[in-house]
Amino acid sequence: MRALCSLTIAEARRLLRERAVSARELTFAYLERIQQLEPSLHAFISVATELAIEMADAADRRIARGEDTPLLGVPIAIKDVLVTRDLRTTAGSRILENYVPTWDATVVSKLRAMGAVFLGKLNCDEFAMGSSTENSAFGVTRNPWRLDRVPGGSSGGSAVAVAADLCCAALGTDTGGSIRQPAALCGVTGLKNSYGRISRYGLIAFASSLDTVGALTKDALDAAIMLQALEGRDPNDSTSVSAPPVDVHAVEHAPEKLQGLRVGVPKEYFTAGIQDEVEEAVRAAIAQLEALGARVQEVSLPRTELGLAAYYIIAPAEASANLARFDGVKYGLRVTGNDLIDTYCRTRGAGFGAEVKRRIMLGTYALSAGYYDAYYVRAQKVRTLIKQDFEQAFAQVDILAAPVSPTTAFPIGSKTEDPLQMYLADVFTLPASLAGVCAISIPCGFDRLGLPIGLQLIGPAFGEQRVLQVARTYQMHTDFHLRKPNLDLSSLAS
Repeated sequence: MRALCSLTIAEARRLLRERAVSARELTFAYLERIQQLEPSLHAFISVATELAIEMADAADRRIARGEDTPLLGVPIAIKDVLVTRDLRTTAGSRILENYVPTWDATVVSKLRAMGAVFLGKLNCDEFAMGSSTENSAFGVTRNPWRLDRVPGGSSGGSAVAVAADLCCAALGTDTGGSIRQPAALCGVTGLKNSYGRISRYGLIAFASSLDTVGALTKDALDAAIMLQALEGRDPNDSTSVSAPPVDVHAVEHAPEKLQGLRVGVPKEYFTAGIQDEVEEAVRAAIAQLEALGARVQEVSLPRTELGLAAYYIIAPAEASANLARFDGVKYGLRVTGNDLIDTYCRTRGAGFGAEVKRRIMLGTYALSAGYYDAYYVRAQKVRTLIKQDFEQAFAQVDILAAPVSPTTAFPIGSKTEDPLQMYLADVFTLPASLAGVCAISIPCGFDRLGLPIGLQLIGPAFGEQRVLQVARTYQMHTDFHLRKPNLDLSSLAS
């Protein structure tokens, strides 16, 4: 069973195409593994057993007819902030606990059309607000490398599902690091796409000018396959754009050497507070890039230190506006009060968790009369300066290499009482989100406890092709992405 579940998308498609395995067999292998591991890991909010088997059988019929798409028959799981037709979508919140949409997000529609198999919906921080997947109303997700550690967030369920071989690949979202940080902490590959490259239609919005949809996968080639499947202009999303499509063949056959590649190392990303083992592993990975022929030079992103403050004004402000729709009137939870305002208050008080309430209050304050110019407008000006820092850096180099997270996975519960410490977990991922550029997290080592460490490769806006090729070349010469957590099914079951 583990052998089937450990397949990459590329490997699974080859076996399916050759009829060496059926989509039904592959799907049952994943469902059996989910049943065994899910009680210990809690990666899923909903497991769609009947739907998965139905979709697998449909994929087998399409394969028998000679159809071929990059994801036909491939079992995939979906972060529970993307709406799915006739399948519960909660956003990790009690306020949407029983919400069953009648329509699909654009990315979900694309996966359906390609014949992918949906295994279920994955756990996440409520409304994608968090860095540890401890904020979900449906319980904490555990890191498969050590069950007492967080998996990162907010796409923690997605990262765990891929790392523990509970799916072939997973959809996630990244607003300030929510794909890259859990990918790093769980030892998988996670690509944050350039803003606008993939449609956000059907994504339950957190911060609309920052949200991006992407995938967590087992390697860089699979990340390219998923990007090719999901990208493109969508008339339902006015912020989506038509960018040059990724060339999966070019990623698959990436050069073995990196001759002529200019790699910038931002000095601001190696500061006090970074875990020694993280810095050592990331610098070793950069040395590996240099050994493969890249020219490495130090660069400066001088406004990096302002990223955290700017993000935690802009994102909560947008969240306070986006979450106003959850009022107990249109859909979701309704707690009836004495009048309309009382109903609003009771519904939101009962339905939202502590972190969501905190960010709504922060955002509402930043947008209030007398503070809008002092906070929100100023934060947007800082965002422009951060974007300019990246533009100036990419005038000198082709790609940036840096840590993803300042530490490896921290113990569950260790930061829940200190929101600022939790926010600092995203200090190296927030700037790329504010600038709208692309970035990938790939495994590059382990600490003394055996916890994964991630290398972040950052490219300019719509520079995914080069980022993926560099990641692929690095993975051709290392095996960090091939290592698996030691999940003893017998001990976990007991």
